[in-house]
Amino acid sequence: MIDFRRPADLWRRSDVMVRDLPLALFLAVGSLIPAFHGHGTKVGDVPERPFDALALLAIALECLPLAGRRRWPTACLALVSVGFAIDQLRGYHEFAGTGLAIAVMSAGARLERHRRLTMIVLALAYVPLAIALDRPDHAEGLDGFLTFFAALVLVWGIGAWWRSTRIADAERRRRVAEVTRAAERTSIARELHDVVTHHVTAMVVQAEAARYLTAAPERLDATLDAITGSGRRAITDLRHLLDLLNPEGDDSAVPRAGRTSPSVGDLRALVEQTREAGQPVEFTQEGQPAESSGSAEFVAFRVVQESLTNALKYAHGSRTVVEVCFGEREISVTVGTEGTGSRGGVPDVPGVPGGSGRGLAGLRDRVEALGGEFGAGGRAGGGFAVRARIPAGSPS
Repeated sequence: MIDFRRPADLWRRSDVMVRDLPLALFLAVGSLIPAFHGHGTKVGDVPERPFDALALLAIALECLPLAGRRRWPTACLALVSVGFAIDQLRGYHEFAGTGLAIAVMSAGARLERHRRLTMIVLALAYVPLAIALDRPDHAEGLDGFLTFFAALVLVWGIGAWWRSTRIADAERRRRVAEVTRAAERTSIARELHDVVTHHVTAMVVQAEAARYLTAAPERLDATLDAITGSGRRAITDLRHLLDLLNPEGDDSAVPRAGRTSPSVGDLRALVEQTREAGQPVEFTQEGQPAESSGSAEFVAFRVVQESLTNALKYAHGSRTVVEVCFGEREISVTVGTEGTGSRGGVPDVPGVPGGSGRGLAGLRDRVEALGGEFGAGGRAGGGFAVRARIPAGSPS
């Protein structure tokens, strides 16, 4: 089976002059065919003349510059106009005269500078040409010259409309790219916040506790091991995140990046890490994640991670309950902390002193982006609770 995609790709990647050359050659060859002689554009009433050497020069000027109409639109228009003037004044009326309309349209579409000046010069140059072509017995008179000039103005207007369309499309793509980059930066900032804040908070809490364990070497060693483990997990998670940003597209990064989608085992490891930091955590799981849970499972992991981080920061030592329910259509997460713990304070909610609001605000955006529901606030009996309902099967 013949694959036509490769020649098409090569054609699209070729230089614009190479792509414009066939049209120029088509007009030139067509003008040399005897059957087309005298059937080109005709302005005025100059008697037809047989082809001679000057006719070949006019054909070359009207056709060959069209190969550079997109790269050098002004030069193309000037050369084609000279060839067209020779064609009309000598009465050849060549098939190549069509090149003038193509050159005018290309100038209207591609010319970036001196557009108004080019229009004025083109209009002024037409006046002496019309006077030279005028004959006393010309049947059409002034109307014919005005009609041809109006046709040129229309062709220029089509090119100008084409140019404005391309500019608007380029501006739209630029805005889409800016929005996409902003969304990517926001997503990366959230990932860094989740990864760094959780592990660093656990390490700080464990380091503070280690100060009071100098009299119990076995417990001190366990705490130091927990700090080391938290640091290593932080480095591993950061590497996974950086793999997703790998601009080289290294295939070795693919399996590591794939592990950024957490599993139930990752949730249990997260809970165990929080326990090692001195936070009493009870973990309850119902059901198993569906194969089509998509990014819902990832967001559920982030909800638990951020909630446990806040519990360590603002309610250290208080009983914390984590409940995760995997249903067929949704994943529900509830993380509740009793009392205010040894440090007091409240989680980082926007507008409340003690937190930047970036963590819970980011969780709300994540959950709502998947069509779910998110809530966080104080409980009637004291403490704080985070609840999220995330539709399963949501695309990433």
